[in-house]
Amino acid sequence: QSYPLFDLVAKKAAEWNKYANIGLVVGATYPQELRLIRKNHPDMPLLIPGIGAQGGDLEQAVAYGVDAHGEKAIICSSRQITYASRGDDFTKAARKVASELRDEINSYRANIASC
Repeated sequence: QSYPLFDLVAKKAAEWNKYANIGLVVGATYPQELRLIRKNHPDMPLLIPGIGAQGGDLEQAVAYGVDAHGEKAIICSSRQITYASRGDDFTKAARKVASELRDEINSYRANIASC
């Protein structure tokens, strides 16, 4: 039987993860693969890039990426924050975008935790 490469890599990482020192990088632009990885590896930490400029859906990234407690996912949106402004207000603009993103992530996490 053949398996997608991402699944084989995830299985090998889980095998090596004896001391909770390994995580996986799974792009938000591939939500079905993200869902499968989380289903098969519920305790593994996930780094989830691809939100914002790359087109990943934040709600799906949270829904499919966090564990049953709404945790174990680090969701990245670097470009959206880094390029929030090119003016003198950069720090304020970046902080505003980061805070809004945090609040949106937490609102989706709250929905999961209440299920």
